[in-house]
Amino acid sequence: MALLKYFWRLRPPRLSLHQSKRCIISPIVSHYEAINLGEKEMPEYFNFANDVMDKWTQMEKDGTTPLNPVFWWVNGQKEEVKWSYEELTVLSRKAANVLTGPCGLQRGDRLLMILPRIPEWWLLVLASIRTGIVFIPGTSQLTAKDISYRLQASKAKGIAVSDVLAPAVDSIASECKLLKTKLIVSEGGRDGWLNFKELLKAAPADHNCVRTKSDDTLAIYFTSGTTGTPKMVSHSHSCYGIGLTAIGRRLMNLSRSSVFWNISDPGWVKAAWCCLFTPWINGACVFIHQLPVFEPTVVLNTLASYPVTNFCAPPTGYRMLVQHDITRYKFMSLNHCVTGGEALNPEVYENWKKQTGLDIYEGYGQTETVAICANVKGKKIKPGSMGLAIPPYDVQIIDDEGKIQPPGTEGDIAIRIKPKRPFCLFKQYVDNPEKTAASERGDFYSTGDRGLMDEEGYIWFVGRSDDVINSSGYRIGPFEVESALIEHPAVVESAVVSSPDPVRTEVVKAFEAYQGTSRSCEKDHSSLQIPQKGKYFPALIEL
Repeated sequence: MALLKYFWRLRPPRLSLHQSKRCIISPIVSHYEAINLGEKEMPEYFNFANDVMDKWTQMEKDGTTPLNPVFWWVNGQKEEVKWSYEELTVLSRKAANVLTGPCGLQRGDRLLMILPRIPEWWLLVLASIRTGIVFIPGTSQLTAKDISYRLQASKAKGIAVSDVLAPAVDSIASECKLLKTKLIVSEGGRDGWLNFKELLKAAPADHNCVRTKSDDTLAIYFTSGTTGTPKMVSHSHSCYGIGLTAIGRRLMNLSRSSVFWNISDPGWVKAAWCCLFTPWINGACVFIHQLPVFEPTVVLNTLASYPVTNFCAPPTGYRMLVQHDITRYKFMSLNHCVTGGEALNPEVYENWKKQTGLDIYEGYGQTETVAICANVKGKKIKPGSMGLAIPPYDVQIIDDEGKIQPPGTEGDIAIRIKPKRPFCLFKQYVDNPEKTAASERGDFYSTGDRGLMDEEGYIWFVGRSDDVINSSGYRIGPFEVESALIEHPAVVESAVVSSPDPVRTEVVKAFEAYQGTSRSCEKDHSSLQIPQKGKYFPALIEL
């Protein structure tokens, strides 16, 4: 692969693997952790690329931090890319010049990014931060219709995709009047598209990072709801750039010598949390396997073959892994495991610990937040619990009137927002003040999840308070699936609910009414693709 060879030419021969076991808290980490915990004031201006990445780069140059890789990408063909902070700085500055030069994007413009687990995703995110462009991640499972909606709703002026999705974008581009830049990440070119790889090679490495305020918008994510189309959730520069600092050590147990592998798709918020902001502010190495689909044996072999010290997967992933004989694999470096996105069954926790000797530390958050509670290092783990509230969040269980419930009483999991709203909470539902207002109840923001708190402050998940379906960590809105089903000419009505599943927690179940007595559409539905789920399922449609 030409691009990989190009990246390798940038790699200095002295770049070593992670061999240092010393746990030294960097002044970068301690400074932003103090802000995260409310011990220091929030600065008026903050930019993750300038204030974190570039400072780590300077420490590398000064020799005050080991020259370990901080990005390590591999694929199934044994190809790999390793970058230091300095290399990331150089490449992200070049990428920033691509966005503001040939792409013609400016500060405040929005860029929809739908890419698989490839190195360019990380470069484009950092480039967006450097230029003040708002990045909008999306999963590679999105259809042309999904992409059209996101482009129009977000008013994005640019889109970056791989060659796989480029035809889908071309099919709907005429509907998106504000779209002016199409950026393809591919070895080959395509008519009407700018080629990121070619432009990156030619771009200058000098770039002045814009000065962003701490509360300026950094990113927008789409999240599914009970009714209507997905909503846009906006986050500030400080929310992700500073608000994820504390969980790096407390939940993820990261240090400068850590090699952290989180398997999330780049379109998930968890990818931003665990594959970029949290590890890099803590000086850890981000390990990525391209992993087009989750294959348990590939994951287990990778953990046995590479010096991964910290691992994160959704409970569905662990459920699939423990179905194998894990004792056959020797994880020489693995010492800390994390999960989130859905509830972790105590049985899976016990099975994993029995086979590996390692605990699984469960954290809880959502698109609108960062991690707000977790089972953290040094505290007792209660299998099945989501753990204790993480500062600066004040997490409570409230009733319909916003009143705090006593221990053991079920209610809505909520975050205190008055008298002061946590900076590491989403800014708003973009262009939807009604939805933003509806999420607040008295002095609290309601997550929409039901739970209870025990006498020791541990929070236990009960379920959703609405009809949103959580399958393998994906939030699936019934309306989206019903809308897809009703497009079939033979379907008169459809209703979608969740159905329990031993591996994925929940799966989508559809009830349909067909025209007349015809059942000819049954075959067509066997290949129906649900956008968020991205899986084909023939068995869950009932007449």
